Amino acid sequence: MTRRHLSIPCEGEDLAATLDLAQGTTGLLIVSGGNELRAGAFSGQSLLAARLAAAGCPVLRFDRRGVGDSSGHNAGFRGSAADIAAALAAFRREMPQMQRVVGFGICDAASALVLAGGAGCDGLVLANPWTIEGADSLPPPAAIRSRYREKLRDPKELLRLLSGKVSLRGLVRGMAGALRPAPPPTTLASEIAGGLATFGGPVRILLAGRDRTAQVFEAGWDSADPRIARCPGASHAFAEPDSADWLFEQLVTALSE
Repeated sequence: MTRRHLSIPCEGEDLAATLDLAQGTTGLLIVSGGNELRAGAFSGQSLLAARLAAAGCPVLRFDRRGVGDSSGHNAGFRGSAADIAAALAAFRREMPQMQRVVGFGICDAASALVLAGGAGCDGLVLANPWTIEGADSLPPPAAIRSRYREKLRDPKELLRLLSGKVSLRGLVRGMAGALRPAPPPTTLASEIAGGLATFGGPVRILLAGRDRTAQVFEAGWDSADPRIARCPGASHAFAEPDSADWLFEQLVTALSE
């Protein structure tokens, strides 16, 4: 594997980027979510890039303006369209053999890709898209019900309940949350739906089963959407070894579409 570090100009600032070289004709552009560095949580994106490059796929990761090693002001995911476009243009320049580029993001990076109209990518892989606004930071009723079902199947949790170690006030509050109606889709969720409706390339939506962001997304989305794939035991960053393997396989499939 050969890894290079780049400085990419973007509206008068410089984006720090890392390129994992490979000879494949389809590349992966990884967009970081939140204020996360391009290495990703627990270096997950760095490890993922190396693994994909070893399989023949070039990968570019970058810090958006104002994050990590990049200069400038951090305008958040809604203000990152120019950063993604600059990174994609540099990626194509550095890897002229590429015929397609798939954009991949977790959380608000996934949302940023859609809000940017796909940002010039040929395909999208969106993991746990961020659709939370204001009061919708509360867990959706479906997620609360799922959590209580898991607890009721766990003998240790039942023993805690019978021994009085569970707060009855908290239990009642939780049950009330489980019975409330599902909230309507947020404005951001509607924007994402609209953006995907106009995007012409293939899309995969990956949902981690133990992630609240994914649960909130699915509560306001069509759960029968054929573009959705679920990893039941995964946390937000797919950090578990089996979850990381699942994510890798999903990306390999997306890169071959």
